[in-house]
Amino acid sequence: MVAGMVVEGKSKLASKRLYKVTIEALKIIPMLLSFCALLNTVFSFYGVPTDILSHIGGISLLPLGFLYLVSYVFKFCVYHRLFLDYLLITDILNLVDFYVGIPASDRGVFGLYIMISGAFLFVILYYYQKEKCCR
Repeated sequence: MVAGMVVEGKSKLASKRLYKVTIEALKIIPMLLSFCALLNTVFSFYGVPTDILSHIGGISLLPLGFLYLVSYVFKFCVYHRLFLDYLLITDILNLVDFYVGIPASDRGVFGLYIMISGAFLFVILYYYQKEKCCR
């Protein structure tokens, strides 16, 4: 009887650890994906092959929708959702550029991506500081 209780206790502890690891991974994944998207943009502009980076950090709209859903279910703050917003905007711009075309030179489109990245960087830093100050 005691051995069964020990196994059950270990199982609950392992389950609790797995839950915590999953939550932390879900918080970090949007940051990593955003970083990969930014690297992909910069490398593509300078002609560096980005196939491997696209396979590692590329994300389509359907998994992005899942990450949004998870962020609301687990009540992540605005700070974490801003990385998803950045990914959504860059994915939509990529789709528009691919299927319709953005009437600008490569340099102009690259400038647009850099401006979007910079704007999100400042907003993300603002919310990050706001959260840290309020704790």
